[in-house]
Amino acid sequence: MIKLEHISKTFAADDGHKVYACKDVNITVAKGEIYGIIGFSGAGKSTLVRCINLLGKPDSGTVTVDGKDLLSLSAKELREERKKIGMIFQHFNLMKSRTVFDNVAFPLKHSGLSKEETAKKVRELLALVEISEKETSYPSELSGGQQQRVAIARALANNPKILLCDEATSALDPTTTKSILALLKKLRRDLNLTIVVITHQMNVIKEICDKVAVMENGVVVEQGEVYTIFANPQNEATKNFIKSTSNLAKVEELLRDCSDVTKINEDEKIVRLSYRKKNISEPLLSELTVEFAVVPNIIFADIEIVQEAPIGGTVAILSGKEKALSAAIDWLRQKDVGVEVLAG
Repeated sequence: MIKLEHISKTFAADDGHKVYACKDVNITVAKGEIYGIIGFSGAGKSTLVRCINLLGKPDSGTVTVDGKDLLSLSAKELREERKKIGMIFQHFNLMKSRTVFDNVAFPLKHSGLSKEETAKKVRELLALVEISEKETSYPSELSGGQQQRVAIARALANNPKILLCDEATSALDPTTTKSILALLKKLRRDLNLTIVVITHQMNVIKEICDKVAVMENGVVVEQGEVYTIFANPQNEATKNFIKSTSNLAKVEELLRDCSDVTKINEDEKIVRLSYRKKNISEPLLSELTVEFAVVPNIIFADIEIVQEAPIGGTVAILSGKEKALSAAIDWLRQKDVGVEVLAG
């Protein structure tokens, strides 16, 4: 559905030098997929998403959407193709002086629909995003979540095949974010949409996306299935991103501060365990006691369900004889559990 090949985009710095916002980026998004692009601020992800609909034209590379090379189209042809690509933003971009109804109706202005047909279409869209009761309200009278629902309805007015979401939940609280993500999943299913999500929020990627690309300094450093990338990151940038949002990284602070929680005896080790595959179902920690006479004491855990499988892990103190500890750690690794010995 979407194929970006060797995309590069530069901007001029104050000193006249070129700065790469995107550098030789290659991404393929399949039809019906929800594809996430994640990175810290300044990573280049928003610049990249604007290359998909050519709101930002790349310096080099090719942009193929639904089999068409957008960079080869005339201005008129490009306008027609853009109708197939809806877009929503962090700050909603609604017209403050127009009602909800008029905001959603605006993209239909030159659609050829009659006044009655336009009204019917607008009300269908408002019903689809579950905000019909607000059609006569103004944006200032709506909550952030309600405004984003209106923005989504407006983005769907021309029956797009693709929906681009640029930090669409960054201005929302966690509960509202969850409801908007549920709506996007519903729309993907009901309308057979292909959705590209730009975000710096790990929970958004975990909640909604099928695949993810991780960006740093304009470069895609890692991409693939969400579970695989987050369960077993290969690139240092991905590892740092995951650590920055995981409770499992807190143990390092505790160790630095010499917290009582991390004080251990000679026959103990502090380990961080992480899931690396979807089908782990054995009670692994309890088996350590039975198989190796090693007693685990969990300090804390951070486990979520991503793509219907557990992801995350635990930090624990393992107690036992040195040989038993080594054997237990080797056994865990054979079970595809990531093991980091942090102390001991």
